[in-house]
Amino acid sequence: MQFSRALAVFAHPDDGEFGFAGTMAKWAVEGTEVHYVCVSDGSAGSNEPGVTREELRPVRAREQLAACDALGVKECHFLGFVDGELELTLDLRRDMARVVRAVRPDVIVGPDPSRLWNRDRTYINHRDHRVVGEAVLTVVMPDAPSRPQFPELLGEGLEPFEVPNLWLASEAGDTLVDITETMDRKVRALGCHESQLGAFPDWEDMIRTIAKERGAPAGIEYAESFRTFSLRGDEDDDGEADDR
Repeated sequence: MQFSRALAVFAHPDDGEFGFAGTMAKWAVEGTEVHYVCVSDGSAGSNEPGVTREELRPVRAREQLAACDALGVKECHFLGFVDGELELTLDLRRDMARVVRAVRPDVIVGPDPSRLWNRDRTYINHRDHRVVGEAVLTVVMPDAPSRPQFPELLGEGLEPFEVPNLWLASEAGDTLVDITETMDRKVRALGCHESQLGAFPDWEDMIRTIAKERGAPAGIEYAESFRTFSLRGDEDDDGEADDR
């Protein structure tokens, strides 16, 4: 798929790199203007005694910006909500709508809110991920396209915007993206999150194995998987359909 602008939304610094960074790098190389939205401040990203939220916040932001540079992301929009305390509040909905109306993306990429655990039942999905997935669905409908929603945004010059395409990262998606050529870039970007990788000594092998498993059914060396929605019923409006 080819899009002019993409907006990728995630809960914590490093979620995008674990989830769909290969696709974002691929799109950036192909000319897509890629924006990130990092919803939380990442301040709960350490269990080390003595590490405070205050000292961790700027570390997580620096790491995320370095990862964006590695991927070719144009801008990362930090919303600054408290890590581990995300709820689908009106404040979160308003801030999401503000970014979507400002960027006006051809596609929004985000986490699947229906994912409660992984396929082999070795991981329970973080609640923040699920809340952000719900926020993505909610900004698509009704918050970004509806004029009565958040009239204060109209005062900021942000007109309603109907999102034409939605892609949710999913273990059981309907669309595979071949990231073989950008897999190394995904690895470099994830490697920028040095404060987080100590808990995963084999993190590179892990993400390569996951990408291989995603691509294997289609004979692709490395892939990322998405559940996709064409919300206008006409992909030629904003994004032209290419081979997947």
